[in-house]
Amino acid sequence: MIEVNELTKRYGGTTAVDHLSFTVRPGQVTGFLGPNGAGKTSTLRIILGLDAPTGGTATVSGVPFRSHSRGLRHVGALLDAGQVHGGRSAVAHLSAIARSNGIPLRRVDDVLQEAGLADAATRRISGFSLGMKQRLGIATALLGDPPVLMFDEPVNGMDPEGVLWMRRLFRRLAAEGRTVFLSSHLMSEMENTADQLVVIGRGRLIAAESVGDFAARGTRLSVVVSTPHTAELAAVLTAAGASVEVEGAPGAAKLVVAGLPAERIGALAFDNRILLNELTTRTASLEEAFMELTADSVEYLAGQPR
Repeated sequence: MIEVNELTKRYGGTTAVDHLSFTVRPGQVTGFLGPNGAGKTSTLRIILGLDAPTGGTATVSGVPFRSHSRGLRHVGALLDAGQVHGGRSAVAHLSAIARSNGIPLRRVDDVLQEAGLADAATRRISGFSLGMKQRLGIATALLGDPPVLMFDEPVNGMDPEGVLWMRRLFRRLAAEGRTVFLSSHLMSEMENTADQLVVIGRGRLIAAESVGDFAARGTRLSVVVSTPHTAELAAVLTAAGASVEVEGAPGAAKLVVAGLPAERIGALAFDNRILLNELTTRTASLEEAFMELTADSVEYLAGQPR
């Protein structure tokens, strides 16, 4: 388990993390989201003992990470896949880390196989693609068979097969009862992989809840309606105060209605004897909810004056 309590980190006059509190529990994949500059990397570095907090605490299994001897047996992490010695082979890199953490060398072959790098074990890392380096970083995180795993943007440079492998890996690790903490900007990956979310902005907590609950907080609800009488229904709904847009090609067009609930739309169609083929409430997607709920926390807005 990872526990962050009133965590604060300042760099001079800049507050990167501001009294942040959350818990990452075992048995599930927890996504870590926030706009650029939200304080995610600073938080991860503090959890791993790479930076000292200005205030508050961050603990792994009840104690600061630095209190764990042979840290890779307790926490496996991938923060930057490029931070490896390019002149070494994958097997030499992992073997050196295993020795320094008292990990049996047989684990090197195990994690290389797990990461799909067995055939590249003796190749120099400088010749690896970004996706291969990401796989090597994950192999390193798995080396000590730890109960807690942390990954920062792990799918960068991955091809579709690699993304699918990684998604299945994270879910399997969580199913084994491990704590899996995953930072990513890819909303599609969070929707397909994460169970819970921790969302921050400007160093402060915005939400700590399930993916479904967070998406439901978006206010952009709409109703999709299909009818043979598109123009007639659009006029009725507009007169009732709804905002109506046409979606799809002519002949198969649907109405996307905002401002009226499905029940009211159905009643209006019934009163006007308009046949409905579909009446579906559409909730905000995870990406829409994220953009809406973090809008006030975005540090850099492209094309907009500050």
